[in-house]
Amino acid sequence: MNGIIFSVRIIHSKIYNVKKLIYVLTAALVFGATTSADAQIRKIPAAVTDAFTAKFPEAKSVEWSDKITGFEATFEANSHKQQATFNKKGTWKKTEVTLSTEEIPAAVKDGLAKSKYNDWEDRTYVLVTEDNGKEMYRVYVKKSDLQKKYLYFSKEGVLLKDSITL
Repeated sequence: MNGIIFSVRIIHSKIYNVKKLIYVLTAALVFGATTSADAQIRKIPAAVTDAFTAKFPEAKSVEWSDKITGFEATFEANSHKQQATFNKKGTWKKTEVTLSTEEIPAAVKDGLAKSKYNDWEDRTYVLVTEDNGKEMYRVYVKKSDLQKKYLYFSKEGVLLKDSITL
């Protein structure tokens, strides 16, 4: 009987070690994927940097990210944190400007207050300007660790769309 118990303990110990190895390998894979996702994959083309400099001559503290389909510059300009996206040919696609609560139009504040998300907290505001000239105000709201959304408002305060975020 003791031999059977001993064999079961050995098998249990080996299963535990295999599970532990799987957890460690999964953690390493996830960590490697997240750190390499932000890594610069290729050099920023001169067409992109030239287009950026022409569009944002006042930009300071510029940092570039390779987004596979294009490039994103994060920078400071006009006392605001901004992000500008360009395609690989240097064509500007959009700009995102982080705004304070005071800078949000009253109509957008009113639209948020009248929406079903009016009691959600942890708000950040971003003015998104797209290459077609369309402007939207993106508002990040959070109700819990699992309930987080981006809300997109027109300058008139109309909720255009919402999307779940991580």
